[in-house]
Amino acid sequence: MSVSRNQDRQAHNPKKAAADRYQAVHQGFGWKVPKRFNMAQACCGQWAVQSATAGHVAIREHVAGRGLGQSWTFGQLQTAANRLSRVLQAQGVKRGDRVAIVLPQRFETAVAYMAVLQMGAVAMPLSMLFGPEALSFRINDSQARVAVCDESTVQALQQARSDCPGLQTLIGVGQAGVSADLDYAQAVSSQAASFTAVSTLAEDPAVLIYTSGTTGNPKGALIPHRALIGNLTGFVCSQNWFGFDPFDASRPSKAVFWSPADWAWTGGLMDALLPSLYFGRPIVAFNGRFSPEAAFEILQSHGVTHTFLFPTALKAMMKAVPDVKARYKLKLQAMMSAGEAVGDAVFAYVQQQMGVTVNEMFGQTEINYVVGNCTCLWPAKPGSMGKGYPGHQVAVIDEAGQLCPPGTPGEVAVNRFDVHGHPDPVFFLGYWNNAKATQAKYAGDWCRTGDMAVADEDGYLWYQGRTDDMFKAAGYRIGPGEIENCLVKHPAVQNAAVVPKPDADRGAVVKAYVVLSPDWLARRPLGVQQADFDDAVRRELQAHVKGLLAPYEYPKEIEFIDQLPMTTTGKVQRRVLRLQEEARATELAKRP
Repeated sequence: MSVSRNQDRQAHNPKKAAADRYQAVHQGFGWKVPKRFNMAQACCGQWAVQSATAGHVAIREHVAGRGLGQSWTFGQLQTAANRLSRVLQAQGVKRGDRVAIVLPQRFETAVAYMAVLQMGAVAMPLSMLFGPEALSFRINDSQARVAVCDESTVQALQQARSDCPGLQTLIGVGQAGVSADLDYAQAVSSQAASFTAVSTLAEDPAVLIYTSGTTGNPKGALIPHRALIGNLTGFVCSQNWFGFDPFDASRPSKAVFWSPADWAWTGGLMDALLPSLYFGRPIVAFNGRFSPEAAFEILQSHGVTHTFLFPTALKAMMKAVPDVKARYKLKLQAMMSAGEAVGDAVFAYVQQQMGVTVNEMFGQTEINYVVGNCTCLWPAKPGSMGKGYPGHQVAVIDEAGQLCPPGTPGEVAVNRFDVHGHPDPVFFLGYWNNAKATQAKYAGDWCRTGDMAVADEDGYLWYQGRTDDMFKAAGYRIGPGEIENCLVKHPAVQNAAVVPKPDADRGAVVKAYVVLSPDWLARRPLGVQQADFDDAVRRELQAHVKGLLAPYEYPKEIEFIDQLPMTTTGKVQRRVLRLQEEARATELAKRP
């Protein structure tokens, strides 16, 4: 990554920045990717070998109800990684081998990544929410021989193991050590604290992350070491540069990062854990269930300055704590959000109650952190996912791979080359053992994302939904995001998802699945039947949408549910609801 030192200093000081410096920064930026690069060396090794930084805190533990728990320095992280690398080596793990990491946010998770990456092996993150079937598919597909787990995941792994003949060793952290093949604590304690890291090429594979699987079987995206460099412009821009000055990393910083994003998916690993460590800054690890109250407790007790909170989390926080300033003292300097459209209601809440302007970001496993906002360099527009970050050439294209004019919906695509014609390092190497899917991902030099957007005259992108989420109702093309955002503005709605319901006359009608807020549910008067209460809320929500959007966009049908189906990355699985509607329509058609 390259930007002039003077230019970076100006960007670091928003008082000296112009109102909109986007073009100057974008045109003046150029990539500098070394031939040899290793994520673990960049995120830990370089700090551990320097006396000035080895004692800086890398991981801070949060204990629910108590706040700060144990902390570990970069020196301690490196020593633990060295010991685990030796353990893995003794289990036959070699350069290029895949190692499954099935752990929540905890110190040993960071240790596992550093240990695997510095060996030249490939880290394969797996969510602690995966059941045996999901685990066995990924383990077999990747041919992983070793898995590291803890008490939250060991049982599912043991159930999956009967279908995974290639999985030779389970290393159990904490209480899982009793039932695993190797007890982590005992295994690492018997190893030397030194390890000679493998000198990897920037192009070498580092991480194998499986896509969410919202359509079809998950595909393994093979991420090279250089991809971390490709993530950095998005990270520093979305965090408004404050506290992430690459030239002053040897100085202690007051920057503290936290995100509830699982370190087993791209958002948690590449957007939170690794970039925080890359800049020598501490990150908070919370091994617990997300709740709005827990989130605010972490933000306040750790003095968190930088965060990534996905829209689903922010919606829940907005409904649970409408008056943040009256209850909490926050030190936030910047916030990034991604995964779904934030919407202007949440955007305003974050500004007014949390004291920062949320920088929306867009990316995906294969090409991450490519689009977004940076309020200290260019203005954020409420509801917009922003513009291509420096170093990334992003556009909206049509089905033929041609650029769409402003205002015309199309598919978001990222070019293999930046505006200067140099290769963009953020790109994945390809899908694991799936050359056909890799080829289908591209239209010439444009990599298709499968996400729909509209570009305005200023180059800002406005998210419309996944290509398979768009639908036509009575001849009108419907994007669910705008309707969902409108519904969430109503105080009765905690979350919503919009899908097509098959209709013989109109092809489809707009249907909304709505999760009502607990406060609104508690408003049902005594003596009023639930069905009558629901009907009244439906009419109110339909009138609410009619008054704000086009007449054809209001939901003709609203179904209340307790929770929406979500991927492990916090995205609404509209496909599940859409298939449910199609199945219901098929069943109804069979009736006499």
